[in-house]
Amino acid sequence: MSTAAKSGRGASILVTGGAGFIGSHLVERLLQEGKSVVVIDDLSTGSLDNLRAVAAHPALRVIQSKVSTCADLSRIVADAESIYHLAAGVGVELIVNSPIRVLQTNLHETEVLLKAAAPHRVPVLLTSTSEVYGKSQKPGFSEDDDLLIGPPHQARWGYACSKLMDEFLALAYAKEHSLPVVIIRLFNTVGPRQTGRYGMVLPRFIASARANEPLKVYGDGQQTRCFCFVDDAVEALVRLQSRPGAYGQVFNVGSTEEISIRALAELVINILGSSSPVELVPYNQAYAPGFDDMMRRKPVIEKLARVADFRPLISLKEIILRTSGSA
Repeated sequence: MSTAAKSGRGASILVTGGAGFIGSHLVERLLQEGKSVVVIDDLSTGSLDNLRAVAAHPALRVIQSKVSTCADLSRIVADAESIYHLAAGVGVELIVNSPIRVLQTNLHETEVLLKAAAPHRVPVLLTSTSEVYGKSQKPGFSEDDDLLIGPPHQARWGYACSKLMDEFLALAYAKEHSLPVVIIRLFNTVGPRQTGRYGMVLPRFIASARANEPLKVYGDGQQTRCFCFVDDAVEALVRLQSRPGAYGQVFNVGSTEEISIRALAELVINILGSSSPVELVPYNQAYAPGFDDMMRRKPVIEKLARVADFRPLISLKEIILRTSGSA
């Protein structure tokens, strides 16, 4: 069945990793738009609690499974209007501590999904990561930049390479099988439901500030990041998936409001009225000897603005208020 024929009433949207932080917000958005949604999630990093608000929705079906072991995958994909592939190993701590799990998840699950989608040409939006830019020192990262990946003995770069191979594989399916694919490189998406369990910095800072405990900043804290609110990221994903002109292309999705991690810690303390101190922790204590960090990670988002007519709107201060539940 053609994509056009499936885009009408009765077609569903498949969201892999739909019980995760970003995935659950995406699922809520799609349901609000009147879509039928199928979620496949093995709950290894996601949680059914993230879908609690829509758990009883008649247009939602949740399957607890890996993509590769889902018995109904072929039929679900064949009946799908589109696919959002968010299932992946995420978080620096998970990457460092469980590299085999992360690599297998990122590589194998993506291959299985693309293979299932190809015969039906179901549009696939693949979420990648800003980590693929590696050790680049450019002031802003653009989708057409050369990539500078670190050495293979550091697990962080294995994760970056696995996501980059996902991109190459998706684009290969686009070329050889005319599969409509859109690749999204996410830059530090944050918001409610994100957990500090795998080293995510903002929820970790907020939890420590609420408890008036030290906010642990790794390294010297001068590394900078741009934090994008999850609602803005979801808006970008939905817009790009609906733009045929986006097929076969890579897009950065993130805010351009840059801040150092130390300044972020101080801002969280100030906004939440906490008495917490800031504590600097050497990388070799936080992770392992030789851990390699990116000192800057700022996206160029002109392509997103041009194709999707969208730029992230939520300021960092507002992000902290909403993420902490103080807004």
